[in-house]
Amino acid sequence: MTVETNQAVQEATQPAQAPVKKRVFSGIQPTNNVHLGNYLGAIRNWVETQDQYDNIFCIVDLHAITLPIDPKELHINTRKLAALYLACGLDTRYCKLFVQSHVRQHAEIQWLLNCYTPMGWLNRMTQFKTKAGEDMDSVGAGLYCYPVLMAGDILLYQTHYVPVGDDQRQHVEMTRDLAQRINSLYGKQIFTIPEAQIRTTGARIMSLEDPTKKMSKSDPNPNAYITLLDDPKTIKKKIARATTDSERLVKFDPARPGITNLLSIYQILTGQTQEVIEAEFEGKGYGDFKAALTDRLVETLSPIQQRYQEIISDMPALENLLKQGADDLRPLAERTTEKMKRAIGLG
Repeated sequence: MTVETNQAVQEATQPAQAPVKKRVFSGIQPTNNVHLGNYLGAIRNWVETQDQYDNIFCIVDLHAITLPIDPKELHINTRKLAALYLACGLDTRYCKLFVQSHVRQHAEIQWLLNCYTPMGWLNRMTQFKTKAGEDMDSVGAGLYCYPVLMAGDILLYQTHYVPVGDDQRQHVEMTRDLAQRINSLYGKQIFTIPEAQIRTTGARIMSLEDPTKKMSKSDPNPNAYITLLDDPKTIKKKIARATTDSERLVKFDPARPGITNLLSIYQILTGQTQEVIEAEFEGKGYGDFKAALTDRLVETLSPIQQRYQEIISDMPALENLLKQGADDLRPLAERTTEKMKRAIGLG
């Protein structure tokens, strides 16, 4: 047997290597409680697909300080969010969970990227105008540069996919443009070019009070959203008060955003088709439907709340888990940062 033949036989008998999983990066700000829209539009999907990807989930506390926030509130909300992530089903066998500020390269690479981001790109970011409002001249520069920090979060880990809502699509597009610009300037593959993953079903859960607006945890009216920690009595009250209309017909109809929003929530929770749901409530009124929706919500959230209480009551274990996540990811963040610094002549 020749050497070449022997080598071919050895290669043929070796077990095939598992394909390398694509990397996903995403995060949520630790401000107030996580609401139903966050869960149905993002976290639930992360849990369902976590074994398919190399997942990195970040609690983006550096983003949270772009607007005024109480220090104690920021600290505890960061831990509460981590506990909720885990309670919802994120499994550290399939993902890394960490706090953004625990990996200093996030702040470092933002400065580097700031120096390559044209002002015109940032001027086109609609979210800054929305959040700054009439205080555009007095808000911190951090809010203006928020998209660059987000770009750094994504590029730091050579991310392939970024699951976001449609309102964040513009930021991911800017991230792609920035990565391509730097790669082109230095003729090197410094950054992986990420792609946005935008869900269609459940991607936009609307406000219970104003169904023309997306459900938001920053809404000053607590009746506009359901948090994952709301008790059954609170959930029942909020659903009972939720905006519908005067038709009393339980049917999906874009022209009737109130009932359609509630039906969309019910559809995601049950996994049923629109036709099946409409048949279920044919001849019934909003009272029957809202009662059924309330039962589904309580049934979905109760085990999450129970698991959350177990996790949050063991703070040392939670802190260790977050530390481990940051420790595991820091070498990759350092390699990416050093790669860019060498390319541009720093060091």
